[in-house]
Amino acid sequence: MTREQAILHATEAYDSGALQDTLARRIAYPTESEVAAQAPTQHAYLTLELVPRLSALGFSCEVHPNPAGVDLPILVARRIEAAELPTVLMYGHGDVVRGNAAKWESGRDPWRLTVEGDRWYGRGTADNKGQHSINLEALSRVIAVRGGALGFNTIWLIETGEEAGSPGLAAFCKTHRNLLAADVFIASDGPRLNAARPTLFMGSRGAVNFELKVRARERGYHSGNWGGLLSNPAIRLTHAISSLVDANGRIVVPGLRPPPIPAAVALALADLEVGGGEDDPDINAWWGEPGLTSPEKVFGWNSLDVLTFGAGDPAKPVNAIPPEAVAWCQLRFVVGTDWRALQEHVVEHLHHGGFDDVEVRIGMQAGATRLSPDTPWVRWAATSLERTTGKRPALLPNLGGSLPNDIFADQLGLPTLWVPHSYPACAQHAPNEHLLGSVAREGLAIMAGLFWDLGAQGAALLEQTCSQSTAYA
Repeated sequence: MTREQAILHATEAYDSGALQDTLARRIAYPTESEVAAQAPTQHAYLTLELVPRLSALGFSCEVHPNPAGVDLPILVARRIEAAELPTVLMYGHGDVVRGNAAKWESGRDPWRLTVEGDRWYGRGTADNKGQHSINLEALSRVIAVRGGALGFNTIWLIETGEEAGSPGLAAFCKTHRNLLAADVFIASDGPRLNAARPTLFMGSRGAVNFELKVRARERGYHSGNWGGLLSNPAIRLTHAISSLVDANGRIVVPGLRPPPIPAAVALALADLEVGGGEDDPDINAWWGEPGLTSPEKVFGWNSLDVLTFGAGDPAKPVNAIPPEAVAWCQLRFVVGTDWRALQEHVVEHLHHGGFDDVEVRIGMQAGATRLSPDTPWVRWAATSLERTTGKRPALLPNLGGSLPNDIFADQLGLPTLWVPHSYPACAQHAPNEHLLGSVAREGLAIMAGLFWDLGAQGAALLEQTCSQSTAYA
């Protein structure tokens, strides 16, 4: 059998409707990790849906409790052909964000796969059930074509808490480092650069959410009787935020800004174009760090955004000075940013600006990672993608969004390769989330080619990488 036959066998999963049937069954599990009552569904998705499929492919499977004390189980499936063969660690997450069924259009149900032309609607189609289903299906087809011998070892790690911030994942990987030992990490999540261009990204921007609060007094006071005498927390907080980031989106606080973009990263980003798709928003060229291109702003630089802002009751305003104002902000950052000291940087900056009444509290946080495009694993994967599709893939040193990639790259010490099967306008996390059928079919081909090449070339590639460092800042 040949590489071409493996790819044809993989795309047959799309043409025959097998992938659609599989995804429809998986979408029907409402695995909302933000809803504690859905914990039994998380277990069912792993034990009833994934374990039987993986076991049939020769994987030994074990569902582990989450070490964070939350009922978000973690599945590890191992298929070891020979100790001397290269080992790939694969990842996916079975949980999804809330369905928000009432907000979906045209009577669509987030828990029922609905196919309309090239769009496959349903919660989890893009993030992440569709993507790990494509990878698992492609892997099964290559196993069949190669007569059961892949030529490499495979470990699957499926968590059910990614949309809740991956609680317990870092601790689990630390405890089970030997169980997860591998030579390379390959997974699929996030979007392509655009729907038409295959993409390979090797890291992700980090993220820190932080709360800013001004609490001036215990209750509100009539604005007619006290206006002009009592400080307004909303006005104070507005000016505090504007001291962090200017009116054009440029970050002002030195400690929240990244180092200059490395030359190798700038070279890779010069080949990219952001936006321009059918459902993509119009880019505000004037927004963000001046002097940078759009790809440099989203893949090579930091951004600071306000996620929520509240004071009083927006739905029912009254004539009163509110007692407090609260905003949640977020810093998306690249490698080299002093993000662990974010609270100190913000507090000091606000102090110098006269905003000692602003309280700062850190929320969710994840580190940034980046892998050079000029490494053996990246060159190998890019060559495989181009050979399969006939298209030069977009190479992103890091994704603009955030993933728990720091666990795999820094904690487990693996070169990380992400091959996304979604696109930027997929409505991820929103109503009407969808996967493009055309991208799914191409994704099956890409992954079949990648798995075939890993079996044929992995051992030689592993020898080559042993003498070369892969990470850089």
